[in-house]
Amino acid sequence: MMSGLKNRGRKKEDVDDRRNAVEAFTGVKLTSIASYSIDPLLAAKNIENMIGCVQVPVGFVGPLAIRGDHANGDFLIPMATTEAALVASVNRGCSVITASGGARVVITKDEMTRAPVFKVKDVRHMVEVTRWVADHFAEIKKEAESTTKHGRLVSIQPFAAGRSLFLRFSYETGDAMGMNMATIATEAAAKYIEKETGAVLVSISGNMCTDKKAAAINFILGRGKTVHVDALIPREIVDSKLHTTPESVAEASFRKNQVGSGLALAYGFNAHIANILAAIFIATGQDPAQIVEGSMGMTTCEVVDHSLYISVRLPSLEVGTVGGGTRLPCQREALAMMGCLGESKAKKFAEIVAATALAGELSTLAAEAAGELASAHKALGR
Repeated sequence: MMSGLKNRGRKKEDVDDRRNAVEAFTGVKLTSIASYSIDPLLAAKNIENMIGCVQVPVGFVGPLAIRGDHANGDFLIPMATTEAALVASVNRGCSVITASGGARVVITKDEMTRAPVFKVKDVRHMVEVTRWVADHFAEIKKEAESTTKHGRLVSIQPFAAGRSLFLRFSYETGDAMGMNMATIATEAAAKYIEKETGAVLVSISGNMCTDKKAAAINFILGRGKTVHVDALIPREIVDSKLHTTPESVAEASFRKNQVGSGLALAYGFNAHIANILAAIFIATGQDPAQIVEGSMGMTTCEVVDHSLYISVRLPSLEVGTVGGGTRLPCQREALAMMGCLGESKAKKFAEIVAATALAGELSTLAAEAAGELASAHKALGR
């Protein structure tokens, strides 16, 4: 009975039949999972074997003043989480940043990658294939872009070890996060390279991309959008709103984010960027697995002119405002809250996400510097 239900359609009746079968098999009544408002047909490209929905509480933070190239104004940001104290903490950071004139944001790179691995005959063949790829970039670009209206191949970077040759393709993907777009385009290009050079395509993803895994290559070179954000918090606001000093926050950041993370050989030199990304990603229909790359941010603090300077570098922020989970109704509403639904909105959304991450970092570092982190969790998290 279970196998017979797997490949049926996604009408409400099919979902009910499938859930009834699961209940019969497990002996568990799925009453809450059965309560949802999404039309299963809308989720057809998002999930298989649908039996219902799991709800996550959604709150908001802000207004957060942002001064970016694409996001410029005051914003309310939706966050979906089950972690108490998170929204309250980020909201405090938003209040402090807004009172200080806002967060300044810039995007310095915007490229999605896919890196197939080829098997070559030997190291000389590897050099020959690498040179051929460089000399025939225009032809390869034409093959790749024949599969997409919006994707643009920007570069191909080779990496080799023995008979394994990796070619890291980088694309501009418009307002889509772009992973599927990059995969399909790269497959077409890789087959062309295989035909012309004799290199054998082993896997369309050779893990040099690197997707959904923490990796130094993404920390250094970036993947998706590389975003920088900062703010200058006057001493009197640090004192009145954060109950500490710029010197204490800067020292906490240095010893925690730089020394502690370095000693641990961590790729994330930050307090808890993953927390903020996870909550926004879930609320807005992003791919939650790509929080792994997004979490590899670096937070730095300094005392500048007696004020607290704080910055966040996000080298690998992978977000989109079209496609994927952004098609679903709740997620569409969450994006619309920020004016980030649809085309020509992805960079605006990335700037808002980065500024919110800055707010979360500021509040948590200040709480740690002031010795208030445990008491806040005790008050709100129990």
